[in-house]
Amino acid sequence: MQLTEYIGARRAQVDEALARFLPLPPVFPRVVFDAMRYSIDAGGKRLRPILTLAAAEAVAEPSAAARAVELALPAACAVELIHTYSLIHDDLPAMDDDSLRRGRPTNHVVYGEGMAILAGDGLLTEAFALLSSEPADPDLAPRKIRAIHTIASAAGAAGMVGGQAIDLLAVGSSTLDKQSLQDMHARKTGALIRAAAVAGAIMGGGTPGAIAAVDEYGRHLGLAFQIVDDILDVEGDARDLGKTAGKDAKANKPTYPSTYGLEASRRLAADRHTDAMAALRSAGLAESRLADIADWVIKRTN
Repeated sequence: MQLTEYIGARRAQVDEALARFLPLPPVFPRVVFDAMRYSIDAGGKRLRPILTLAAAEAVAEPSAAARAVELALPAACAVELIHTYSLIHDDLPAMDDDSLRRGRPTNHVVYGEGMAILAGDGLLTEAFALLSSEPADPDLAPRKIRAIHTIASAAGAAGMVGGQAIDLLAVGSSTLDKQSLQDMHARKTGALIRAAAVAGAIMGGGTPGAIAAVDEYGRHLGLAFQIVDDILDVEGDARDLGKTAGKDAKANKPTYPSTYGLEASRRLAADRHTDAMAALRSAGLAESRLADIADWVIKRTN
């Protein structure tokens, strides 16, 4: 199966599971449910949940790969709920103040700022309700607890929230050096990508060595993804990106191209790809879909 077919099949699997796992009204009031579903249903690449499933598949024995993916599916959906919440909040006027996301008007443009905040809050909280309840097998409790801790650490102030805080302070500032730029993006973008892969390896029953290798892979992939995203903000088109292009430069935000230049940024992304592949090879995972996904991330700039 070609990577595009694999991604399409996994995306459909995640979308079906999201529809199944997210409770319907009257469990949620209709107004907040509609706002939550608006951003979830906007689609997107589903990179993070696909990484979760690919990692579970990679660490399992071939005969157990399908079962590993099944066990990781709730974690994959939880990661996507958290990612979508972060996009809703990132787009708010008090944050990045954007009007376009995944090719559609942003949540607050459609539902208002207050309801957008609540929709994001609902998605974040529901992610952990899902992680704690699915799969229901009590024998999986140790894996679930470890996956919950991994994802919560990545989503919180030590990870994504902390990275966004640094980003807010850095707008219009010339004081963010190269190491601080990397630290910001390792938290804001890289942490959840890394956790998505690690949670999949955990739920898939990976050995300690395999989980450690996936963690290292995710660390490098997360940075590569952000560097590529910064490059595309300069060179991309809003119709292809699904969000406003060129916004970072207009807001005078520190990015890899503004700090290193475009060509050096491409080299940095390529170096992170090389390191991610080395991590996979160290655990015998270089022939897995994780390698294909790393290739896809880099090729977005070609």
